[in-house]
Amino acid sequence: MASRRVISRLINASQRTACPCHGCAAHPHHQQLAAVSQVRSMATPVQTVQKEYAFEVAGSNLRFGDGVTAEVGMDLKNMKARKVGVFTDPTVAKLKPMETALRSLQSQEDLPFEIYDQVLAEPTEDSWKKAISWAREHDFSHFLAVGGGSVIDTAKAANLFTVYKDADLMDYINAPIGKGLPIQHALRPLIAVPTTAGTGSETTGAAIVDITSRSFKTGIASRALKPVLGIVDSQNTESCPTAVQISAGLDVLFHSMESYTAIPYTERTPRPANPINRPAYQGSNPVADIFSLWALQTTVKYLPRIAKNRDDEEARKQMLLAASFAGIGFGNAGVHLCHGMSYPISGLNKQGPKYKHPGYEVDHPIIPHGVSVALTGPAVFQFTSPSSPDRHRQALAIFTNTTISDPSVSRIPDSEIGAHLFEAIARFLDGLGVPRGLKAVGYQNKDIEMLVEGTIPQRRVLDLAPGIGDFVGEDGRHHLTRIMESSMEY
Repeated sequence: MASRRVISRLINASQRTACPCHGCAAHPHHQQLAAVSQVRSMATPVQTVQKEYAFEVAGSNLRFGDGVTAEVGMDLKNMKARKVGVFTDPTVAKLKPMETALRSLQSQEDLPFEIYDQVLAEPTEDSWKKAISWAREHDFSHFLAVGGGSVIDTAKAANLFTVYKDADLMDYINAPIGKGLPIQHALRPLIAVPTTAGTGSETTGAAIVDITSRSFKTGIASRALKPVLGIVDSQNTESCPTAVQISAGLDVLFHSMESYTAIPYTERTPRPANPINRPAYQGSNPVADIFSLWALQTTVKYLPRIAKNRDDEEARKQMLLAASFAGIGFGNAGVHLCHGMSYPISGLNKQGPKYKHPGYEVDHPIIPHGVSVALTGPAVFQFTSPSSPDRHRQALAIFTNTTISDPSVSRIPDSEIGAHLFEAIARFLDGLGVPRGLKAVGYQNKDIEMLVEGTIPQRRVLDLAPGIGDFVGEDGRHHLTRIMESSMEY
């Protein structure tokens, strides 16, 4: 059955990409390929048109260990904190990680703090504004976030707009949705204590928010948002429900795959005229590759073990490492299509299908972020495979638990790697109980145009997508439509 599906995928792919000219340089297809090295548009404001020639490596200091959350009070005291703003959500507020953090804060003399425990899972612009307003009412010298990516990202936003007291949210939201202004002033120190193994937000300068008025997600991306310290404590995921651990792990999976297959940093144009405008998401590069590949290998090995047994201690520890490693990878290289398309998939759900994922204790519709990213995964990497067959072959070897030298992988022609990878990813997702495509969460074919329209503004990530970001004047509409079509069911 699987082999028939692969053959079908190959036929469909050849119908989409086969070129009748057999290499004629005058054919429009090859003219487009030749245009890869030409100028392409990007949101970062620049004054010259040149390819990028440099990449930067940024990441938070990280501390790994069982029980290291208990050190956070000493850390803040060592930083000479005057007053700490502590962020968490209503669920984590009742759990051991928050209890440990508060006990640590209370153990220090003269270390006042205030708690904001109303962070919304999958935050919206309204929930951010409430958190920002609360933070602006206090004179915090430092911030502490205890929770998943939603909590850490909300704390990042509160930190930013505490320093920029008169700024509007859209001043720093990524262009072209917002103004995407550079952050030029130093922010307050933020310590992040993740309670899920997924977003890697403890390592990155990215913060994601759901713009409900436009039914998609976007965010703020700047190295200035990075926490000064990420405390990665394996005890903090002990209470995490299985469904949440799986969704978080899917985020790790696609962070690593997308950053590993993003266009090379040397293909990103134009080069910023000032280094302050060099984006956090730069394209694949040698340093990010190391972290992303390790995270991919580790996630493929250990996430299925967590799905079978959430109390598998070794698997939980390895997934926490993988989340941070993938954070370093995508935090410096970026993500592309799966994430770009996930934003309207999750955003439009609130007005459309109103799907509520099993295992999430919330009172509103939710397609968890990791699940929304995974829904298009098979089709995305079939599409991007021709851009770098060797990298996609490496990914296929990881999913099939072998090596690229194994004949079962090495003998596959470059033109067929994408079809095989489609099936390998789909099988992996099946094993985790992920809904099989967009129809499984309630979307219909008539919704495709709306989903594509919600993806088009995500230039920050689309500009890193092979086949879209490296072609002159390509907004990706046609390709995105085909990928959505292929993702409806499989």
